Amino acid sequence: MKKTLLLFTAYCLLLTVHLFAQEKKTFTHADTLRGSITPERAWWDVLRYDITVKPDYASKTIEGKVKIIFKINKGSLPESDKQTALMQIDLQSPLLIDKIQSSQNDNYVIDHKTNENVWYIDYSLANFIQSKQTVDSIFITYHGKPIEATRPPWNNGWIWKKDAKGRPWMSVTCEGDGASVWYPCKDHLSDEPDNGASLSIIVPDTLVGIGNGRLTSTQKNNDGTTTYTWQVKNPINNYNIIPYIGKYVNWSDTLHGEKGTLDLNYWVLDYAVDSAKKQFEQVKPILHNLEHWFGPYPFYEDGYKLVQSPYLGMEHQSAVAYGNGFHNGYRYGKTWIDLSGTGLGLKWDFIIEHESSHEWFGNNITMKDQADMWIHESFANYSETLYTEYLFGKDSGNAYNVGTRKRIENDEPIIAPYNVNAEGSGDMYYKGGNMLQAIRHIIDNDEKWRSILRGLNKTFYHQTVTTKEVENYITKIAGIDLSKVFDQYLRTTQIPQLSYYYAADKKQIYYRWDSCVRGFNMPLTLIHNKEALHIYPTQQWRSSKNVAFFDTAWIEKNYYIRVKEVEIEK
Repeated sequence: MKKTLLLFTAYCLLLTVHLFAQEKKTFTHADTLRGSITPERAWWDVLRYDITVKPDYASKTIEGKVKIIFKINKGSLPESDKQTALMQIDLQSPLLIDKIQSSQNDNYVIDHKTNENVWYIDYSLANFIQSKQTVDSIFITYHGKPIEATRPPWNNGWIWKKDAKGRPWMSVTCEGDGASVWYPCKDHLSDEPDNGASLSIIVPDTLVGIGNGRLTSTQKNNDGTTTYTWQVKNPINNYNIIPYIGKYVNWSDTLHGEKGTLDLNYWVLDYAVDSAKKQFEQVKPILHNLEHWFGPYPFYEDGYKLVQSPYLGMEHQSAVAYGNGFHNGYRYGKTWIDLSGTGLGLKWDFIIEHESSHEWFGNNITMKDQADMWIHESFANYSETLYTEYLFGKDSGNAYNVGTRKRIENDEPIIAPYNVNAEGSGDMYYKGGNMLQAIRHIIDNDEKWRSILRGLNKTFYHQTVTTKEVENYITKIAGIDLSKVFDQYLRTTQIPQLSYYYAADKKQIYYRWDSCVRGFNMPLTLIHNKEALHIYPTQQWRSSKNVAFFDTAWIEKNYYIRVKEVEIEK
């Protein structure tokens, strides 16, 4: 007996219940303090961080000081009392603040109290309001035993390891949990230091300290330690400011890039130089391809560094962490795998490519809220497809992209709740990358697609952004309403289905969208014998006489959808 189609309205009702009745997560007051712009954060804007840190390997403790230069946003001052204001400083337990001083008077200690990894400073505004001054600074000294990262970079904290020769090897990872896991700051992604940052690392004379940007000084302290001071001139998000400490050696090179000469620096442990020099030959073609698709490297002033790290890798701005063991593929324990399952991913170094791509999406363009992490990871994942295409051709790039789908779980939406420092599903990688490749096929114009990717990096240069800003930009330049496409892939767990059936004579085909959000209208570009057919399915039946274009295997290869022939009552 032939199946009877459900009434469309009833179908949509059931679908809506399924899509949006997601399991609710419980968030704490601490999550809100960490993830939202509280009144104690709103009235001041970070201009610069100057950080000094001295780790002690034996005790796994650190001590440090931070100078925060900030601008007072008078329009956001608390209405209750504009003579004083509470300032929220984030520093995670068990680290402790020893003293907070004001630039007004070096001997003036600011009152402060702590609550749920937040320190509140009773800050006097009177002098600044009277003098109409809007820029000030505070000095914070702190110490303690920071949270230790036991499985970096998947959990965060300070890393205390030894290299193959038994010497201390230290670093930090803190994406997600936040930079306040190791230094006091305004730990919210929306507020980057406009004028950059410096990082001074005090280490034993036998070791080297590496930070972001350029080395500005090396000072022997005549007590068995040396201070290495690094500086970035560009804005930088908090979790990207990272020290690396070990028995490092360095060599340099240059890249002739779109904005001129880009300085390349490589820092690896002394016994790894030969392996690293061979493997790091991949950096130049990777950067050339990234510049081709995404635009000029965003931090020419600060240079590009690749630093060997005691963990797999991270996108630390101008000091990319590399721990892939100088092998192609993706390091998984003691082996290297291809995340696409096609074999193509074993022909290039995953960590160099993926983490370097974050210099554009993640560091140049940064999410304002952790919920929008797809802006970082979907584009970085997609860059893997573009690099595979660069090396082996468009069909190989598409095959790599399709191969990653087996890792999509559709367990929860990609976009998480806002203002609670939450991130969504890991599908932001593979599903997000497939969404972007689908949009490329929808547009069916690679030069326009490239102009969109480059335009994003130009329009939002050194800025923090929201999902809506990115969506609206892509939609505007594409000239196609993609709002429902983003809703489907970012905000639900359903895979859209292109349902179809043939007329009795097989000369006409009928099609529509099912298993999708209300109003889903993703257009499709179909190719047959090098000719293109643009169709515009909706949730109502439409028809076409171009039956030959409906190659279901080809459609599913180029779009992350299901294609299914259905039976209807004749």
